[in-house]
Amino acid sequence: MSQGWSAIVPLKPTGQRKTRLAGLLSVEQRDRLAIAMFHHVAATLRAVPAIADIAILSPSAPPGWTAGWIRDQGRGLNAELYDAAAARGQNLLIIHADLPLLTAADIFELISCSPTRSAIAPDRHGTGTNALALRDRPDFDFAFGDNSLPRHLAQARRPLRMVERLGLGLDVDTWDDLVLAASYSNITTLRATVLAENT
Repeated sequence: MSQGWSAIVPLKPTGQRKTRLAGLLSVEQRDRLAIAMFHHVAATLRAVPAIADIAILSPSAPPGWTAGWIRDQGRGLNAELYDAAAARGQNLLIIHADLPLLTAADIFELISCSPTRSAIAPDRHGTGTNALALRDRPDFDFAFGDNSLPRHLAQARRPLRMVERLGLGLDVDTWDDLVLAASYSNITTLRATVLAENT
């Protein structure tokens, strides 16, 4: 690829992560889980030579994070991404932080689109968007939130290539997601969390 990719990984602040698991996990458990998955995503991005830089979009950077950091000013994800992406031009990857099965091959498949075509990775339910690989960011309107996949597809000014892979599709929002991810993943925190709740 002639030009490297810039990756932005949104991450919610401490205490606001994985709230749909609040009935089963404490705030501390949910924070540990979210950070473990984030570090997995970041490490996987680093393993892809075409990823030139990685930045976290969050109100504060996690302890020990030394790569790029974009301060989330609380205006909503789509507004924050629009401004964060404006300075990065073409070849922009937006990817969620809760993809415990993500592999370098998944990322390579997502960004290996034609020089003029962008790609989208749906969640496993076919309603949400877990990643976007944008060749021409000014030509795209962010629409993250409920049912973001059909909204992204409808709003795109050019056709998006759909990339459906387990590593890109399985994000962790519910207990069923977590159990399924733990059955595949080697992330210790995922397995330990599921085992603790089942004993």
